Amino acid sequence: MQEFGEMQEFDVIIVGGGMVGASAANLLAPSGLNLAVVEAFETPAFSFEQALDLRVSAISLASQQLLVATGAWSSIREMRTCPYRGLETWDQGGCATKFKAADIGYDKLGYIVENRVIQLGLLEAMQRHNNVTLFCPNKVAAFQQEQNKARLTLDSGQKLQAKLILAADGANSFIRQQANIGINSWDYQQHCMLINIDTEKAQQDVTWQEFSPTGPMAFLPLAGRKASLVWYHQADKIRQLMSLSHAELKQEVQANFPDLIGEFEVTNRGAFPLTRRHAQRYYKGSVVLMGDAAHTINPLAGQGVNIGFKDVKEICELIRTAVIEKQDWHSEELLKQYQNSRRPDNMLMQSTMDLFYSTFSSKNRGLKIIRNIGLALANKAGPLKRQALRYAIGLKA
Repeated sequence: MQEFGEMQEFDVIIVGGGMVGASAANLLAPSGLNLAVVEAFETPAFSFEQALDLRVSAISLASQQLLVATGAWSSIREMRTCPYRGLETWDQGGCATKFKAADIGYDKLGYIVENRVIQLGLLEAMQRHNNVTLFCPNKVAAFQQEQNKARLTLDSGQKLQAKLILAADGANSFIRQQANIGINSWDYQQHCMLINIDTEKAQQDVTWQEFSPTGPMAFLPLAGRKASLVWYHQADKIRQLMSLSHAELKQEVQANFPDLIGEFEVTNRGAFPLTRRHAQRYYKGSVVLMGDAAHTINPLAGQGVNIGFKDVKEICELIRTAVIEKQDWHSEELLKQYQNSRRPDNMLMQSTMDLFYSTFSSKNRGLKIIRNIGLALANKAGPLKRQALRYAIGLKA
């Protein structure tokens, strides 16, 4: 048995065993590198009787393919997933743009899946690799960088050392802060409320969002007769909505959301502030940032975890290729290649979502007319519309 005072050596330590970190562990494991994953919280086992979690993700087809590559998708599918085949967007009282999977020759656009279900599937897949050691529940208490390596002390007292640290420990990343990597950030001055509902209608397969002057309102179908409502509004309004009973909140939804939901009952709710963050660089010394540790994005189009999975795919492919070709898999040149690939792409996605958000939140009458013309044209754009849809679901245009 390893004594806590002894230094445990690894090739790569992944800090954060959520969706991004656990997927990286599974994709890197076949390389033969000795991996450690440090995760702060144990994830409760899955049961069909459990209520659906509030935190869900719209998994694109490209992200689903990545999850297949990790070996986790079969387990995720056996738990709970909801395929969606349509995507609709419209301005309040105006024109709409409708996308269908059939438009690009697919039977679905992606899946709505609880974050915890994805994480559980990835953790199960991780257990099949004898070169992955999981430290959970455990947090990093101290971090130190030296030339060509980094050392971590966990709150359990265990000490770990590796040539490379992949930081996937969330928006408030401790590793990012300890590595002195700065961020650019601002507050959107709005909060986002998530509302789980049981619906009278059978499981639906279209996700939609309506833009209003106070912010978007969206519907995400979930497995069974269930759905998630997403409500953007000013912080004071969201706090007021959070204070209501389920029955009172139902009345507010009925008064404000489009009349497309049918009969429903509120089962759960939660809220969080909207903040954009982007790391000024994606690596420093032995530290590499992935997912929310590197960037957070307006959740408007559900691209957050999808661009995190793109980070994972890029860094893992670079490391695996270097190992196969017997090159330096933790060189600065390799890390710079990762940064040059992912940072501009993520910045473009952030800026696009911000432009979309600000444009549709404007109360300017002239801009609203332009918006509606744009939506009408987009709905009839043919090849351009199909190309945009393929990009949105992560497939090459």
